[in-house]
Formats: sequence, structure tokens, C-alpha cells
Amino acid sequence: MQKLNHNFAKRSKSMNIIPNAITSSPSRKKTSKIVLPLIAGMLALSAPLSAVWVAVPVAHAAAQAPTYKLVLKSETVVTSGARHKSYAWVSSDARESTEMMHVIQIDLNNPYVQLNALGGQKGSVTFGQSVTAMAKGTGAVAGINADVFGTSNEGAPIGAQITSGQLLVSTSQLKGMYAFAVTKDRKPMIDEFTFNGTVTVGQGVATFPLAGVNKSTYRTEPDNGYSHVDKLYMYTSAWTAPDRPKGSGTTPTEALVVDGIVTEISNGKPLATTVIPANGYILRGHRLAADFIINKLRVGDTVQAHYELQSLTNGKTYDQSQFEMMVGGHTLLVENGKAAAFSRNINGVSGSADRARTAVGYSKDGSTVYLITVEENGGRDGVSLKDMQLMMTDLGVWKGVNLDGGGSTTMVSRPLGDFSVRLTHPTFYGTTQRQVSNGIGVFTTAPAGSIKGIVASGPQTLFIGQETNYSLKAYDTYYNPIDPNGLKPSWKLSSSIGAFNEGKFTAAKTGKTTLTVTAGQASADIAVEVIGQEQIERLTIEPGSTVLKPGSTISVPVKARLKDGRELSVPASAIKWEFSGITAAVSGGKLTVNTVKEGVAAGYAIARYDGFGTVAVLSSGTEKSLENFENVAYDIGFTGLPAQTFGTAAIVTGIPERESSKALNLAYDFTVGSGSRFAYAVLNGGAGIALDGAPTSMTMDVLGDNSMNWLRAEFIDADGKQKFVTIARMIDWSGWKTVRVDLAASNIKGPARLTKLYVVNLEEDQDERELQGEIAIDDITLQYPPAPITIKKPNIVMNIGKTQAKVDGAAVKLPAAPFMKDGVTYLPLRFVAEVMGGQIDWSNPEKRVRVLRGDTMLELWVDGKDMSLNGVRQPMTSAPILKNGSVYVPVRIISEQLGQKVDWASADKTITIH
Repeated sequence: MQKLNHNFAKRSKSMNIIPNAITSSPSRKKTSKIVLPLIAGMLALSAPLSAVWVAVPVAHAAAQAPTYKLVLKSETVVTSGARHKSYAWVSSDARESTEMMHVIQIDLNNPYVQLNALGGQKGSVTFGQSVTAMAKGTGAVAGINADVFGTSNEGAPIGAQITSGQLLVSTSQLKGMYAFAVTKDRKPMIDEFTFNGTVTVGQGVATFPLAGVNKSTYRTEPDNGYSHVDKLYMYTSAWTAPDRPKGSGTTPTEALVVDGIVTEISNGKPLATTVIPANGYILRGHRLAADFIINKLRVGDTVQAHYELQSLTNGKTYDQSQFEMMVGGHTLLVENGKAAAFSRNINGVSGSADRARTAVGYSKDGSTVYLITVEENGGRDGVSLKDMQLMMTDLGVWKGVNLDGGGSTTMVSRPLGDFSVRLTHPTFYGTTQRQVSNGIGVFTTAPAGSIKGIVASGPQTLFIGQETNYSLKAYDTYYNPIDPNGLKPSWKLSSSIGAFNEGKFTAAKTGKTTLTVTAGQASADIAVEVIGQEQIERLTIEPGSTVLKPGSTISVPVKARLKDGRELSVPASAIKWEFSGITAAVSGGKLTVNTVKEGVAAGYAIARYDGFGTVAVLSSGTEKSLENFENVAYDIGFTGLPAQTFGTAAIVTGIPERESSKALNLAYDFTVGSGSRFAYAVLNGGAGIALDGAPTSMTMDVLGDNSMNWLRAEFIDADGKQKFVTIARMIDWSGWKTVRVDLAASNIKGPARLTKLYVVNLEEDQDERELQGEIAIDDITLQYPPAPITIKKPNIVMNIGKTQAKVDGAAVKLPAAPFMKDGVTYLPLRFVAEVMGGQIDWSNPEKRVRVLRGDTMLELWVDGKDMSLNGVRQPMTSAPILKNGSVYVPVRIISEQLGQKVDWASADKTITIH
């Protein structure tokens, strides 16, 4: 059965993905927090020792519901009659994330702008491609994805598609599926349509109802019938899939019609014709329709096909030639400028979850069309369909319909002065775009005009130390790009945050500047921002390995999440490195360990951007090859769930880039069956291969297929328990990649056995992943740690105002006494941290203190409102203080961030840390 493409809720966060035990996280729920003091038996720091608080999420229903509004953030011209606008969806509750909506606004009164349906490669309705490829292939200057589509079949659109007045796909017999169209007289329309058609032999000798054009199989509504049983369908040259269609459960009888003449007939089997001619079509019938073909058609007969679309709201019929374009959609969102009742169930499109969204609508007077997308990437969560309705009505949409969202949501546009489109905003996958069935394209017919202006082109967000090129581009009076050759640009910065030389800018310090380019009498500005550490919410390193040994080379990409939700890769040139316990060098994002200091339990590689740091903790363990597949002496088999799952698992040679070696190849086909699907490479008949000892991590080289499926492993531990480990939550790459797996987090009790490697395609979000693919795995290596990093937990007793203390019962003299200020108790950080085995480092220019202890790096700033724990910024209620050359911190820093327990005795003002 065909499954409609649908938006999916937040990806599952369960680590135990097993058949019949699929768990997933709910969608994001907007919550606020309140704080409550802990009283009974706990340290009540609201008295002399500040305050211990616990964050408790509560529903907004308990407080006043937040309000939202659209705030225009930027606006630029795409072409004459089309503009791109970016809006922030801002909540009155500052604790909620700000979502971003993007709009291509089209003025249909402008004679030079047109809308048309975009399609698959070479006009195919069964060969999807990215929106960028669609736009570039057709010359569109902007576009969005459109219809929902089948992923378990040929991928044809579910709804109707009309391109340049030609019906390429008919509607489906489904309830409440609305479509967007533009008529030949340039009027936008959103309506629910049905398809009516007949095939006539000769001059009315015989007729038979035509059920549709270029349709995949599906279950009809409301009868839940089989779409192709007893039905007659037409397949044109736009249908390029090998089957017409697959999975129908019916035996086809077919007739080829060329230039209106029957040229070939098959009985009970498909025609041998693989390419349908542009001047013909194939009639495909089953049972009653097959009887019509066999009994009423003869080679040489003339045949006429007539069909039309009919509105289900007013009964009006339309010939395909009355439309310029049409694409199918899903539920109605806006009617008469207000949120509409959903025209069909929204569960299939995760309508109640926060997801990326795509929609289209138009204004009350019909002169303006809005192509709309909402981001979901990094810190952007997307919105529910109810939120989408609010956004669209706030925008001024009079009537609007939901299109395919989630991972399909894509918008492309041509920047002013550019000759080609590019992504307007990140997709769910970042820069990767899904192959989709169709889209809505924006086209211009404007003639060449005279030069109107120039524009500076280049990135607007940079990091300190980053180098980037800017170029001059030009556009004419119709905002078409023109060749800037012959123009002599002059560049100028409004503020000195970097150096500019011959089109290359090198960012030197944080801040904002305006880059102005001048050529002749024309000038243009571009806003440039160099990110500062105060904008960073989180800095992370994703090391390719954590095994510490001299000579090892480890990839150390660094990413930053900003407070405004943006997630950016920090260029290697912008990172400064510090090391503790090791000497090392970093070049091009690769860290090479030179030496390891004798006796150290861990080495620390600290990546710092603009003073803000994060850490990778490297353990001086060992590595051992588990399997390189060169001399496998056990069986490797394939099994799949459900039972219809097809695939192979075998040791092969000749894989690209490893032609001379062997690897494990796993091919899978999930196109038959339903529900969650699994393709297993079973090792040693399920007995598996033994892992010596208790490794903490595992690396393997994986040849990805960009399928977005999950890659998992099954282990049997020493207790005979199954353990499931995620190798990759999304196979979102092609080519070979080294993947690291944290085994320690899975609590695998050794000695264990690796029994299966497998690909997972969950029922939830299934439309976001490929149902067929092939991966390879090679060089599985285990990493073993040394003895666990021991953390000192001494018993420390101090008194307010006294420099005498005790450490494990022994008297010691403090460099300075603990004190109280504004109800908060402060302790000398260096003394406490060093007694607990931590390493202290002070940076005077930034007034920053760093503590390394175990697997933790804590950083504090004197008088600062924030602290950083392993690169994650956290607010502080009380700031560290510099007094008499020593840094003092609130006692709660010791209890909360360094993992110690703190007791307070008010009678003698005693603080006990243990």
C-alpha cells in the first residue's frame, strides 16, 4: 500500500531501537520554568549560603498564554515582481525560541513574473530531484517544494500537477486534499478538485471511464479501495518509471496509442515498450477495464481521451488549458483571512508537532501570491500547523494550503546580481536537499534592461581569523543579473574589524561593519558580522577518536550554537588551541599528538574561540582491531524485518576507494511491507564476534548512501543481554567516513559479542528516508581506556571568616578566609579546586579562571554573569569575585559544577565539602 509522504515529529531520542519496541520523543513542548527552594534535609542556601534552586517545568496553561507576532528582519528583490522577505516569529515569552519564516512574495500585476510547476528530471513525474536542480534546469529564479508524494513507489505527486497548461498527473480520490493553481488569466486559486475522464473508440463506438493520468497505486477514500482494480489509467511520456505502476496487485492489459491510433495491445501483461513516446500514451486497464481494451480496441482504431478537473466546492469544471499551473497540497490552512478547519487529518503530516513547513497562499484581491517556508535546523524547531495558520494570517494570507514539509521543506532564490539560485535558508539536513516530486517555480520574462545598480556579494557571518572573498555583481532595471566586467569596484569598510585587500576580507575582531562597494556612480552595501564569544551559547568538539597516544591524528571539528539559534561550523583558522597533559599540533582541523606527559590519566585539548572554550578529553588507552574483513572465517548472512524485506550481506572487493581490500557490504530493499523496517548483517550465525575486555568506544569506516536511515549495532553482553548502539542517527553522507561510537554510554558489560550490524527505517518519519540503498563497513576498531580517571573527593571543613581549615582531618591554612556578601557565601576557588585534584589556570586579560578536573572543564569570569561547563554557557545568580589577588566563587559552584556535596552548619558557620 502506498504511504503518503508526511512531515515527521522530532526524531526519536531512544537508544534502544528494536522491533516491536520503538520509542520516540514527543514534539517540542513550549514550557516555562519556575524555581522552588529545597528545604527538607537539603542545603538552604537562601540564608547565608546563597540559594539552591531546582528548575521545574510547568505548562503555560498555569500562566498567561504568550502572544506572537511576525517581525520583518530583511527584504530583498529577487526579480521584477518578486521579493524575498524574512520574518521572525517572536513570542512575548522570552524563554521561547524564535522561529524564522521565509516568504517569496509575487506581484501578479507585474507582467514579467510568472509561476509554474517544477518537476522531476527532464519533465518526469517519477524521477524527483532537489528544488535547486529543478530551478536550475528550468531557469526559475526562485522556488519551493510542493506536493506530498509516495516514497514506497515511484515517487509521483499525490495530487494534480499542471505544468504550462498540460496535465501531467491527475488528482487522487482522497478526502480534503487541496491544490494551488494559477489560471491562464493570472488568477490564483486554492480548491479541492476531482478528475473526470473518458476514453472513446472511433466515433463513439465504445467508451470507458478514465480513472486518472500517471498515477501510482494508493488506497482510495472513503471506501479504502484499491486504486487500480477495475480501472483504466493513462500513462504518458512524463511517466519514466519502469513499472506502470508497481505494487498495484493487479494484472495489467495495455494498449499503446500514438497520434490517436492504437498501435499495439497486450493481454494480461505489460507492453514491452519502456519509453512512452511524446506523441502517444499507454492505456493500462485491469479486469473490467482490461475487457474494454481486449474487446473494444483493435490495432489501427482511432481513440480519443477527454478529461477535466472539477471543483468539489462549487461543481465548476475546468479544462487543463484553463490553467497555467497547478500543484497538489494537503490540508486547507487559511480561509477568508482566518485559520480554517483542517480539511483532513493532520496526524500524517505531524501537524501538532513543531516541524519545518512549506505552504502557499494568496491575498484577498488575488494580486499577491506568497510562497512560504519555516526553518527547522540547529536551534530552529519549526512550528505546528496551528502556529503556521497564525503566521499566515498575520502575513495577510486570505487563502492558503499546506504543502509537503519536514525534511522536504526547501526554498531557493536568486540573490540580486547572481545568475543562479541557491538555498535561501538551511533545510532540516543543513545544505542537503531532499529529492522531491515537484515544486512551485518563479520565472521572469523581463527583457534586458540598462544597468540599475550593483551589489556586493559574499558571506555576511564570519569568525575571527576567517578569510573570505567578496565580489561585485550588477543588475538591470528589471533586476536581472548583468555581467559586471568593465566595472572597477572600490571597497570600503564602515568600521575596522578586519583588513580588506583586492576583494578578500580577513576578519580581525568581533563586531559589525558595513562593506560598501562603489563602481562609477553606483554603490551598494552588505552588512557583515564577525561573531563574538558573547553570542555563543555552546561550543563543541566532535573528535574522531578519544584515544590518547603519541603520533595519533584525530579530526577535531568545532561547532558553535549561537544564542539566537543559529548553528555554525567554526573554521579551523578561527580556533586557538591549548593543551594540558600533552603536546600537540593542529592543522586544518586535524590534531596530531606529539607527546604525552608521563603519569597523566587524561590529556585535554581545549579549543578556544574569542576566549570562549570547550574541551575534548583524551584518554591514554589502547586500540585494537576488531575486524578488517580481510580474512573472515565465519558466516555472514542477511535477515530482514518485516519478512518481505529483501537484501544481501556479504564480504566483497572492488568497492570505490578500497578496490584492493575487502569490506562488508549491506544492501537493503524496504519497498515491500509496512511499519518499521530492519536490514541485518548477521555475524557468525548470530553468535557474533568477541570483544576482548571492556572497550569504551569503537570506530568504523562506513561508506554512506545518503539515505538518512539509521545505522545500528547489536551486542550481547556478558549477562546475555541484548544491547543496541546507534552508530549514526542519519546516514547523511556519501563516500567513506570514519564514525565513532560511544560504547561506555550503552553500559555493555564485557566481555561482549558484536552480533549484528543493521540499517533501520522507522515507520515514524519514513517519508524522510530512502527505502532502498547500500552501505559498506570496514576497519572496525576498539578503543580501551586506562584505569578510570580518579577524582579526589577529600573532606574539607571551613568556617566563615577563618583562615584555618581541615582537609581529611588535617589542619591547613587557607590563603584567605571564606566570606559572605549579599547573603552569598564565597570560597577561595584555587584552594578548593586544587585540594580536589583540579588544575587551575588564570588568564588575566579576560579575568577568566579555568578548572580541569576529571572529564570536566569549568570556566568562570570575574564579575561575569555566565559560566561555561564543557563549552556550554550557563547563567549564574552570583558572579565570582576577585579579592586580594584570589578568585572567590559562590559555594554552589562547588556543589553543582564540581560534583561535591556541601553541608552548612549555621550555629558555627561551618561549611563542609565532601
